Amino acid sequence: MHTILKLEHIQKYYGSEGNITKAVKDISFSVENGEFLGIMGTSGSGKTTLLNCISTIDTVSAGHIYLEGTDVTEISPKSLARFRRENLGFIFQDFNLLDTLTISENIALALAVSRVPAREAEPRILEIAEQLNISDILNKYPYQVSGGQKQRCACARAVVTRPKLLLADEPTGALDSCSSQMLLSAITSINEQLGTAVLMVTHDAFSASYASRILFLQDGEIFTELLRGSLSRSVFFQKILNVLTMMGGGRNHVC
Repeated sequence: MHTILKLEHIQKYYGSEGNITKAVKDISFSVENGEFLGIMGTSGSGKTTLLNCISTIDTVSAGHIYLEGTDVTEISPKSLARFRRENLGFIFQDFNLLDTLTISENIALALAVSRVPAREAEPRILEIAEQLNISDILNKYPYQVSGGQKQRCACARAVVTRPKLLLADEPTGALDSCSSQMLLSAITSINEQLGTAVLMVTHDAFSASYASRILFLQDGEIFTELLRGSLSRSVFFQKILNVLTMMGGGRNHVC
């Protein structure tokens, strides 16, 4: 394994002089290739801001972010779109699917944007659809399938381009418990079988228990981290709840 993502003293400030909000304060950590990292924290802890900086949606105020040795903070605005296409996959709480395209066409769109030849696209779509158990709905439209199936389609679209890093922002937020479990199992399968590194922001301890490591943020800083190691998911889940309680917010107060 090698380091795929490295953050060095990341800071993010909002506002002007005299009225500055420090959303992220001097955060440093790294993610290994094939790792599944969860990020949790109370409301206003800076976790979404941090994810936006890593995804290049937002710029950092200070520090450096390296993805496979490339300094993301130094990429020119003109090159950012290409960098995202070639390196990052995104899963959001709202599925962001196009209702006028079939499930298969929604997945294919990511390949078209990345200029993958048509002869290569179909085998990739069929392979990832089978892995995510959506092969039987490829010809349906998003409005014809369940929320869980939509999110697995969004997941397929995110990883069909074979990104180096998959970024998931509250991916189970709009799903019921059964659909959430199916999606998290699918993300875990992608992480383990394809070796894709995953960074997931979540408010939910159950979802976080699928990760191999969790960073807990508080007031823009890393409060602590938790390693799963050889622990069962149920034991890891309880340890997550213990940390959340120690941080001063029970499960219902973490977002």
